[in-house]
Amino acid sequence: MQISKEVKTGILVLLGIILFIFGFNYLKGQNLLGNSRTFYAVYDNVEGVTASTPITINGNIVGKVAEIGFKGDGSGKLLIKLIVDTEFQFSKNSSAEIYETGLIGGKAIAIVPAFDKAEIAKNETYLKGTVKAGLSELVNQKLTPLQEKLVKMLDSADKLLVNMNEVFDDNTKANLRESVAGLNDVINNFKKTSKSIDAIVAGNQEKLNNTLTNVDKIANNLSRVTDSIADANFSKTLKSLESTLQNFDSIIAGLEKGEGTMGKLLKDDALYNNLRGTTKEMEELLRDIKLHPKRYFRILSRKEIPYTEEKTNE
Repeated sequence: MQISKEVKTGILVLLGIILFIFGFNYLKGQNLLGNSRTFYAVYDNVEGVTASTPITINGNIVGKVAEIGFKGDGSGKLLIKLIVDTEFQFSKNSSAEIYETGLIGGKAIAIVPAFDKAEIAKNETYLKGTVKAGLSELVNQKLTPLQEKLVKMLDSADKLLVNMNEVFDDNTKANLRESVAGLNDVINNFKKTSKSIDAIVAGNQEKLNNTLTNVDKIANNLSRVTDSIADANFSKTLKSLESTLQNFDSIIAGLEKGEGTMGKLLKDDALYNNLRGTTKEMEELLRDIKLHPKRYFRILSRKEIPYTEEKTNE
């Protein structure tokens, strides 16, 4: 059976249309021959993400981005259609995270699977859209505060230079030049003086050595004499102090035992009472002499005068 040219042409055209449709959808990320699933995710910003951006799970490419468009509710948010060509199951609480694939700045979307025993994500399910901060964004976050500080520092430096220019006018600059010139003269004079001192020292080196040697000997002798005197005096002082302490201890011990007059006064109550009585009688005798001196006149005049008791008005 022969096939006409018209039929062959129709078959070729049909195959071409099918291949075109298959290739077009493949470029869009849809595999017409595979068991693919469609998911959606909403983002505020999808910069760097385009159609055919790869979709990964744990680093493995499992699909591509099919479409990107506005959500259509007036919020300005973007809706991304994700085509996943794998039967790998994950929870509907999983997220679709935009991340940078390298330093060049390429983007991809990673499905972060959740295994929380919730309902399995089915076809046409909306996943939570998140964005992972990339290297460039982290660098910008670190450099922005640094840039602000640098700008403030440059402003301060500029103000400082302006103030310095105002302070260092022509007169000040001239005074500074004169001061520097005077300092140079002082340094030159100091150099000359140092050279003179060096010459003097060099010319009298032997005398200086002898003098220093003598001073060293005198210092050593003086140190020895001082040490000897200090050792001798200190030894004698210790011996005298030890002897004094021993005598003092023996005196205290005697007092405690009641030895000697002081010991008996401290320990013998009878002696203390006798002394007290004698003192009282002496006080009465002196009082009687003051009140009745005539009684004792016969003793002083060596004449016998009869004793008569005088009456006192009390």
